[in-house]
Amino acid sequence: MIEGRNAVIEALKSDRTIEYIMIAKGDTKGSISVVTALAQEKSVVVKYVERAKLDGMSETGAHQGVIAIVTPYTYFSIEDIIMGAKEKEEDPFILVLDEIEDPHNFGSIIRIAEVCGVHGIIIPKRKNVGVTATVYKTSAGATEHIKIAKVTNINVAVDQLKEAGIWVYGADMHGEKYCYDADLKGPVALVIGSEGKGISKLTKSKCDVLVKIPMVGKVNSLNASVACGMISYEILKQRLK
Repeated sequence: MIEGRNAVIEALKSDRTIEYIMIAKGDTKGSISVVTALAQEKSVVVKYVERAKLDGMSETGAHQGVIAIVTPYTYFSIEDIIMGAKEKEEDPFILVLDEIEDPHNFGSIIRIAEVCGVHGIIIPKRKNVGVTATVYKTSAGATEHIKIAKVTNINVAVDQLKEAGIWVYGADMHGEKYCYDADLKGPVALVIGSEGKGISKLTKSKCDVLVKIPMVGKVNSLNASVACGMISYEILKQRLK
């Protein structure tokens, strides 16, 4: 399921196969009219149902009167991500997520990735949330514009990136450099660790450089998506300059 007006609109704009869309009876104002117009243009069936039905189905609790039933998300390969960057004639910018279990964090990271020009995200098959309705809703539809690869072993994936000439940076509070002092231009992969444990010891050892974010408060860590956003914007800034 894809829930929420913006998320459904982005799905309709993409090549995703949509089985049908359910809209709460009586909802016709605002962006719902955009949903119905796009559905008509794409010949997608629209069903008008009681709001209580959507309330009962919703996983996010914030469907905004519209839910789309779609084919399951199709994951990409690491090669797909690298090739996508080459087709754009850009140096690869890839995120590697090490056991991000909170769907809201993952959705926020996808949204950050899309606006920062990330070519793809790599996640492990185990101990990491996949693309769910909550992730899709939190990403505000950015999931449709980012290639996500699901791999058996993150460390093997990091080795594969390094073999492809991509420099791997790890976000770590004990990093040897502040993110703004590191040279983040060129082919880059950024590893973001889990909310509680950070990057695993083996994965950390495989990173070329560990970078940190300056912090002066009493709280000694940042939410994974916030940390990802701050360093991703630093990468984007260096690329633009």
